[in-house]
Amino acid sequence: MSRIRVKNEEKIIRAASRIFAENGYAATKTADIAELAQLPKPNIYYYFGSKEKLYRAVLESVTEPLLAASAPFIEYRDPVKALTAYIKAKLLISRDYPYASKVFASEIMHGAPHLPEDIIARLSEQTRTLSAKLNDWVGQGLMAPVNGHHLLFAIWASTQTYADFNWQITMALGKEELDDGDFDQAAEVITRLVIDGCRVKSLTEG
Repeated sequence: MSRIRVKNEEKIIRAASRIFAENGYAATKTADIAELAQLPKPNIYYYFGSKEKLYRAVLESVTEPLLAASAPFIEYRDPVKALTAYIKAKLLISRDYPYASKVFASEIMHGAPHLPEDIIARLSEQTRTLSAKLNDWVGQGLMAPVNGHHLLFAIWASTQTYADFNWQITMALGKEELDDGDFDQAAEVITRLVIDGCRVKSLTEG
């Protein structure tokens, strides 16, 4: 794939993420995406074929990082290390893919009418795997007796909010946009709430 094609596809996906997030799927016009991307409208169809396929590309641009975020659960046997890295990864998705994250959240809130079945299957399998891992740590006495699914839901909500409610957060902090320091502080607070609140133990602890 040529560098020009890759660059143009990335520009279109970034622009589409913002337009879909602001207008919703039905109200989004490819002409608006092309204008924001500063590319001719025919380029949208040349690279993606249709609005539906472009929407899927936007969803994939964030679901792939979401799926990759579970890597710490495989990489680390230690629940403290795994949860700390997972929370940070989830926050970085909100930082790096803010509009695509909003598109994904909106899709879920509307019952996932456009979310492809293969993506649903992969996300569902990830959820089962992570929940089972959390429940296994509970069984080993490395965590308080909490439900793995509901702990995941709490982590998702607390990390996703930095994308979905970015305007409210920046207003509360009195700044135009969040910086890396804000996300570092968010990671510290959320991690502490999870580790201390669920009494998560490191494998190195007695």
